[in-house]
Amino acid sequence: MTARLVYRRMRVLRVGLALALVFGSTLVLAQGGGDKRRSGYQDMGPALQKMQDDDTANPAMLFVQLGQQGWARPSGAANKACADCHGVAAASMKGVAARYPAIPKGADAPVDLEGRINLCRTENQQAAKLPPESRELLALTAFVALQSRGQPIAPPDDPRLGVFREQGAAIYRLRQGQLNLSCALCHDDNAGKKLAGVTIPEAHPTAYPIYRLEWQALGSLKRRLRNCLVGIRAEPYAADAPEYVMLELFFMDRARGMALEAPGVRP
Repeated sequence: MTARLVYRRMRVLRVGLALALVFGSTLVLAQGGGDKRRSGYQDMGPALQKMQDDDTANPAMLFVQLGQQGWARPSGAANKACADCHGVAAASMKGVAARYPAIPKGADAPVDLEGRINLCRTENQQAAKLPPESRELLALTAFVALQSRGQPIAPPDDPRLGVFREQGAAIYRLRQGQLNLSCALCHDDNAGKKLAGVTIPEAHPTAYPIYRLEWQALGSLKRRLRNCLVGIRAEPYAADAPEYVMLELFFMDRARGMALEAPGVRP
């Protein structure tokens, strides 16, 4: 046996071993691997799962296309585009959505991804903020979030975030509204059960912004949280209220390590 043949066989063996490790890890993950948390994706039927998985069928991708156009379009008095500072989004934005909310440089309070986009507009492009839930803001958010699809949710290890995260946890457990319900009563105590024929999810923010069939539109996590508050007959927070960011901080920490699916589809 020649040295070249031995080398080739050893190379095949190493590749085979690597593939076996990958497939073994995938199987462990598919079987739960000790992590029993469930994304809302797992609670959907096969038809909706296929809609999310297929970019040609996922209606959220229409917003992604708009966001890609916005990424390259100059705006504001500075006449700058996002691409002028950040270059190719697939490289510069990879993993970014998985790390928000975060505290921007020079600030003392966290912002979510939408807030970070608006900071870039006001500080770097010298443009006006995009309104909450506006088509342009959702589109840019969806485009940026897409670059982190499949990445593990990884909240920043910033000790300053602790107090905000704790406040989010307190809101999550707080009974509110005329129905005197908390987020935890549904999404911890009764997750997996049926409510009006729909499975109650564990409320992990793995797919935002999401296209909800109920809305027939793309929406942010803030919109979903407002819907929940209205559903328990509580007064929703203002659109720019810090409570939403605190809740998202808590949710992202709760979902740490889960894969980002954005932009997702939900019923």
